[in-house]
Amino acid sequence: MSSRHTPIRPEGPPASGPHPIERIFLEGPRPRGRELSSVVRIALEFIQGFRTLHFVGPCVTVFGSARFGEGHSYYDLARAVGGRLARMGFTVMTGGGPGLMEAANRGAREAGGRSVGCNIVLPGEQKLNPYLDRWVTFRHFFVRKVMLVKYSYAFVVMPGGLGTMDELFEALTLIQTRKIESFPVVIIGKDYWRPLADFLDEMVKVGTIDAADLHLCLFTDSVDEAMALIQKHAVDRFGLVRRRLLRRSRILGEKLLGSARR
Repeated sequence: MSSRHTPIRPEGPPASGPHPIERIFLEGPRPRGRELSSVVRIALEFIQGFRTLHFVGPCVTVFGSARFGEGHSYYDLARAVGGRLARMGFTVMTGGGPGLMEAANRGAREAGGRSVGCNIVLPGEQKLNPYLDRWVTFRHFFVRKVMLVKYSYAFVVMPGGLGTMDELFEALTLIQTRKIESFPVVIIGKDYWRPLADFLDEMVKVGTIDAADLHLCLFTDSVDEAMALIQKHAVDRFGLVRRRLLRRSRILGEKLLGSARR
């Protein structure tokens, strides 16, 4: 498999900075025409995501902070994770930004795999990293989170902040409520995440969650251990090697939206 890639941009111009309408949308009821207009814009955002990402899978999504840069031990760890996932045959999906997202995408690219990003329009922090073969930029977090979950067979959670916590608990909630399959969730960085592990244990103890809800949730510092869990509960369980490839539609113009060159 060649390590050369041709970036494929999503349709339409890139999204610009945040617009007040994004805040107004969540500020309560508005005239019906404006609400309908928001629904249409959100639907188009979903369609853009579906068209851009339709042929990228199977993926593993890596979550993590944008604030740990090159030279940090967490960056090196996320880069190793991206490389190992790519060598297992997965496309590595991230939020498309800098920091640990960049590291995971970089590791995938260096290993000759595919690397995709679901970017979000933010006031200053979030910019696309240079290691993406395909990307799409969203205005709404909830649309972005659907895409990060929809195409993934496992989730790797690196150290991060509120956004990473949001994404982690989104995945865990969907698994707990059986809205998605019981995909493995690997949380890397035992010291960093120790307070969270203790809190989850307390939730099991008092009965707000069941121990079974966490049976595929692994806290580890070992990339080998993480990959073994993903191999067993994603690759072997779902038979991803035998996964049937989807056909592109010329009528829908999907020839230009196909997989990046490999």
